[in-house]
Amino acid sequence: MADSSDTSRSNGLVHTLEAGTGVVCVVGAGGKKSTLYELAGRLERCVLTATVRIPIFDEQVAKVDVVSDPVRTLEQVIQREDSGSEEFWPLGVVPERDGTDRYRGYDPETVDRIAALDGIDQVLVKADGARTRLLKAPNDREPQLPRSADTVLAIASCHAVGRSLEADVVHRPERVAALTGRSVGDVLEPADIATVLTHSDGGMKGIPPSATPIPVINMVDDEADLEVAREIGRLVLDDGGDDRIEKVVLTSMIEQDPLVDVLE
Repeated sequence: MADSSDTSRSNGLVHTLEAGTGVVCVVGAGGKKSTLYELAGRLERCVLTATVRIPIFDEQVAKVDVVSDPVRTLEQVIQREDSGSEEFWPLGVVPERDGTDRYRGYDPETVDRIAALDGIDQVLVKADGARTRLLKAPNDREPQLPRSADTVLAIASCHAVGRSLEADVVHRPERVAALTGRSVGDVLEPADIATVLTHSDGGMKGIPPSATPIPVINMVDDEADLEVAREIGRLVLDDGGDDRIEKVVLTSMIEQDPLVDVLE
């Protein structure tokens, strides 16, 4: 196992997260939305959507269409593009508002229909919620992954290390405790983050067999964070729980270049 080379880093965030084509879903906690928005800003002919509730994101895309039938809307957009009229991407699609600050998401089957359209290069999907916490374990209904998922980014924040396994840090602390063998209130260690990311009832839950899972450790904002994140990443790769995991990506979404490192 070795840290990433300069060549790997120079290929950029999109290449490293395998988000250049197809359906890319994000799950976990500590950076799902920022990762989606960062990717959307770097892609062409990209659709941003969700299978769960998502905060209002109109400022993160060129346009958001609130429509019950996104396939029909997208077909019309693609036709306008093909006829030579100007259309701006990335385009967000959601079925309806949920109160004043959120949109609802589509069912996974609708995302599969979006993914089947010709003329769209990427579909970015928020596939679970975490209430802005740093770490989470999914409940029985999560994640809401479409069958068409090509890449699933399982995200956790390195800032969870050293914090207490409690509700202000962890979404569903009881479930995280069950996965890690910890008790609610215990101090989280790098091994706990690695366990959640690689567990079949954690970050790897429900990922289609044909999809590529990529653990992402986010909020690697300084040298101390980098040391912690690398320790988590090495533990993830040493776990061997899912042989599809070939690398761990370290990111900092507050940086101009969010790609910090790659372990493989």
